[in-house]
Amino acid sequence: MAQQHTRLADCSATELTRLYRDGHASPREACDAALERIERQDARINAFVRVDVDGARAAADASTGRWHAGQPLGPLDGVPVSIKDLILTRGLPTLRGSHTLDIDQPWDVDAPATARLRDAGAVILGKTTTPEYGCKGETNSPRSGITRNPWDLGKTAGGSSGGAAAATAAGMGAIAIGTDGAGSVRIPASFCGNFGLKPSFGRIPAYPLSPFGTVSHLGPLTRDVRDAAVAMNILKQPDARDWTSLPPDPSDYTEGLDDGIRGLRVAYSPTLGYARNVDPQVAAAVHAAAQRLAQLGAIVEQVDPGFDDPLDITTGLWFLGAWTVWSGLTAQQQAVCDPDFAAQAELGRHFSALQIQQLNLRRGALGSHMRQFMQRYDLIVTPATAVPAFDAVPAGDRPMTAETMLGWTPFSYPFNLTQQPACTIPCGFTREGLPIGLQLVGPMFGDAIVLRAARAYETACPIRGVAPAMQTA
Repeated sequence: MAQQHTRLADCSATELTRLYRDGHASPREACDAALERIERQDARINAFVRVDVDGARAAADASTGRWHAGQPLGPLDGVPVSIKDLILTRGLPTLRGSHTLDIDQPWDVDAPATARLRDAGAVILGKTTTPEYGCKGETNSPRSGITRNPWDLGKTAGGSSGGAAAATAAGMGAIAIGTDGAGSVRIPASFCGNFGLKPSFGRIPAYPLSPFGTVSHLGPLTRDVRDAAVAMNILKQPDARDWTSLPPDPSDYTEGLDDGIRGLRVAYSPTLGYARNVDPQVAAAVHAAAQRLAQLGAIVEQVDPGFDDPLDITTGLWFLGAWTVWSGLTAQQQAVCDPDFAAQAELGRHFSALQIQQLNLRRGALGSHMRQFMQRYDLIVTPATAVPAFDAVPAGDRPMTAETMLGWTPFSYPFNLTQQPACTIPCGFTREGLPIGLQLVGPMFGDAIVLRAARAYETACPIRGVAPAMQTA
């Protein structure tokens, strides 16, 4: 009957549903395998802030009944998934990595992404860790502690969707849902060896909208590209609660996924024209990946898109968002906040209305520039981050400045400002065995192109998937 639980925990969503269909495994067995992996490994990783054992098993049993009756709800029915603890989930607290929220609330609302997954029969395992209010590119907070990298427990999992990436890399669910405001899906996906997609802004509806504004996207983290395409077909369904969401998209992202990239025009930009401190191992791996794309038939040209580093735009708008949240807290709540979040709020306090308007105008100019640039290219290729995963430290351990916050990830945040779809896919390992990520950026609304290109690269260079130590320990 079922394969060993460790094997089921390592399966992709597509592999699991194939096993369900053939009668070789059941959703309950896959759920138990994921829960067993969490029980054995998460004390070391800290990917989850809450595991819903009873709720997950009840959902898995219901899915098992549907598969036995030959009536599954779709391609995610019975697939174990997790939800980042910034995303509302009915029946589970959403505490945003913060001591400032009261756990004693009804918690009776699903965010759009959670609702669509539940409607599709996915098995929600629980909520994954985030820094306070998703405020930084590593996952640590006074409330939930440090989330560690399954490839090296001394290293950070990245952030702010660090729990989502760590869970995916450890075999704790086939799909994790994260958020990305300056790289928060792609950074941890790069550090943890996942596939991570930030779709076009508004493609996945959100509710409530992020206090950090229209840079914040939702996206899936998976162990292969096809799972992300399948998840996107579910997640992109409309929801009237999000007035910024895009019109309904009836396309199927799995169609044409294997059509390859022959003839696609690719702008390979190893520094975006301004990144000064790219780790040599990262640079070499990404250069080799660009060459592989050319071997697969893409027309690859080394060219920079022609804009200056927009770090000050990103952090200026971000710090304003932190100040907005901070201003709504009581003095008692502020006293228990992450010192990094407090420092961001203090930096945001000093911006005038005129300065913020100027930042928004500069953002608009960047967006216009990139819309025009993408008329000449189908994709931009860059490193995902300038460095591999660095040491995991407690919240407040480093001074909070624009440079320490995001200076080491100069390739991610520009495409939150421009709202373009972008993904991270593993493209190698450092000598120390840490994953390296390749970023593929598409034109606005070109989510299918990004997925197709990532799938072409994955076919030539398969993703390793679950970190070996998580499979055996």
